[in-house]
Amino acid sequence: MKLYKYLIDYNYVNSFDLKLLKEALVLPISSDGIYCKFYVCKESNLKLLELSLIIEDIEISKNKIEFFLSDFNTRLDLYNSSENLIKQKEINPKLMEEFFYKLLEKALCLRTSDLHFESLENSMIVRFRIDGELSSFYIFNKQFFKSISSYIKMLSKLDVTKVRNPQDGRFSFKAIDFRVSTMPTIHGESIVIRVLDNLNVSDDLESMPFSSHIVNSFENITSLKEGLVLITGPTGSGKSTTLYSLVKQLNSEDKKIITIEDPVEYKIEQVQQVNINEDIELGFNSVLKNILRQDPDIILIGEIRDAFSLSIALQASLTGHLVLASIHANSSVDTISRLIDLNADRFLLASTLKCIVSQRLVSKLCTCKSTCEKCNYKGFLGRIGIAESLVCDSKIKTLLMKDDFLVEIENYLKEKEYKTILDDGLKKVEEEKTTLKELYKVVNS
Repeated sequence: MKLYKYLIDYNYVNSFDLKLLKEALVLPISSDGIYCKFYVCKESNLKLLELSLIIEDIEISKNKIEFFLSDFNTRLDLYNSSENLIKQKEINPKLMEEFFYKLLEKALCLRTSDLHFESLENSMIVRFRIDGELSSFYIFNKQFFKSISSYIKMLSKLDVTKVRNPQDGRFSFKAIDFRVSTMPTIHGESIVIRVLDNLNVSDDLESMPFSSHIVNSFENITSLKEGLVLITGPTGSGKSTTLYSLVKQLNSEDKKIITIEDPVEYKIEQVQQVNINEDIELGFNSVLKNILRQDPDIILIGEIRDAFSLSIALQASLTGHLVLASIHANSSVDTISRLIDLNADRFLLASTLKCIVSQRLVSKLCTCKSTCEKCNYKGFLGRIGIAESLVCDSKIKTLLMKDDFLVEIENYLKEKEYKTILDDGLKKVEEEKTTLKELYKVVNS
């Protein structure tokens, strides 16, 4: 059962002693004076409430009840604010600002990467993506969506009247940039706000959340003067954070670093960061065509997305530049296959490719070892990196020229007892930093 299937009457919840609700492990939903609805779990004790009404109980998990009650005062405050705003004939900018910034503060405090505002059939919900997982946090009356939607659009300089077409915008709060995307749905609109600079970019390589052999690989990368380095993995695997951490280490007064990003997610002093914007003809391909005229030492390409961007990366790395880039692939060996699929010249690839790091982020066990308020009653807090690092040595460069290069490279790596991303993950399980279930969620994806 989903916690937000029913619109919870916050003021009815508030009519009970919060401490008693936590002890009884029950969550009131609503009451009409005769009947009342409650969320319960197997450990609940409704008798503690001494109710005289006819009770309908709906079973959900214990941690969902604990999660809701632990943050109840914030929920009540936001809900009452939303109800007051609904009653206003026109949007009250001051009240809406207070509501919205209170919500943002909460999201930032919880290390949220994305905020989702969704209009449902009978209500609207706000969901936060934390450590890669999306969770429902707040529920409001459906009528409130129009007010919050209009305010977010005004803040992001979007067209308030446009509800049937997607829109993209941006705004800033407390020196943090946010990207806004709106999308029409059958129940109204969906609005997603991405927090752009909440990446955990490391100031030194030792503090990166990876095993020591991967950190050593990163240190070797920062000593390179030229060549191509690829960071691979699916969306949400931490590629951008790794690239930014490497750029931070490479950044110095005697180096010109240019990045091509869509969008810029983390600002680094002295680095020349280009934010792709097709609307003003600052497109990905046009920037790539002209980037070498800027006399860079190091180039970061946010994502190699096609044969053209790959050819520019290879040409640049062949002419004395260090090129860092991300690409979507499942493993280091799969990355080589992906490059060939993008029509990479194998001789050029053998001459320029220095290292491929394939990575994932896996949920990290909370110190509570079960559930607590700090981890939102999930048992996991934060994420750690698991990775494999393929250094393109002379043997791999030779094997690249063979017809069955993938099989040859795989056999060579087995002989070398190459540590795969799964090996690294199993080590993290052994160290009790994560679980097998969490590991296989990301390694098999």
